[in-house]
Amino acid sequence: MRRIAGYFDRCPDNLSTEELKSYYSAMVESYSWSSIKVDLWGLVFFYQYVLGRPLEWIKIVKPPQVQSLPDIPTRQEVQRLINSVRRLRYRVFFLTVYSLGLRLGEGLDLEVGDMDGQLRRVHIRQAKGGKDRYVPLPELTLQNLRRFWATHRHRRLLFPNPSGSAATVRAASRPMDRSGVQAALKAARIECGIHKRLTVHSLRHAYATHLLELGVDLRAIQVLLGHSRPETTARYAHLTEVNRDQAKERIEELLGGFQLRWEES
Repeated sequence: MRRIAGYFDRCPDNLSTEELKSYYSAMVESYSWSSIKVDLWGLVFFYQYVLGRPLEWIKIVKPPQVQSLPDIPTRQEVQRLINSVRRLRYRVFFLTVYSLGLRLGEGLDLEVGDMDGQLRRVHIRQAKGGKDRYVPLPELTLQNLRRFWATHRHRRLLFPNPSGSAATVRAASRPMDRSGVQAALKAARIECGIHKRLTVHSLRHAYATHLLELGVDLRAIQVLLGHSRPETTARYAHLTEVNRDQAKERIEELLGGFQLRWEES
């Protein structure tokens, strides 16, 4: 809204069709479609909920249909990437995100009470869309989470903010910072010499793709990832051949032979 108001040098509460055309024509020349959509839907919200009237012109601005596929690291690259991370807390975190197929926020929000070692499952709470789900907890992940928790013994958080003394960490009210997690992965990717465009979310993509390679059914992966629509999960079929099998057994196989480096750099 600030950008739109600045362009016209007035409150955008009574824009004409021609003014909107000129504004979005300028936007198309200089900004990405994601920025254009932010501007557009901000204006739609303003008209609908503040001014109480519809914005009719929105159908004229339509982004192109782009279907891109994410870069997927191989199983060997994932193991090399995780073990190249210098800080133990990030190393354990990336193993957890990868082996449970989590989004970044889901991993940071994990709590001690979400772990069920007896049933070997993790309760993912209030994920995208406000939905809960259960995911299998591999033995390797469980053992490394237990070892890592023993280093800080926070009553609630699995990945508390590490700033300050041991007592401060044990009393932390927030998890690790997102930017620090992302920077750690980027540094490890560069150190490994991996030239793919990888982010923390790439580990979730890798989880799904590698399970498909091991024969896990697409429907099972949809449930594990918490996707509402099967079409969202089906894009991974573009990346690998798929055969049916049992998800829990294949997740254990996924982590077979993985050794997490434990000492600090």
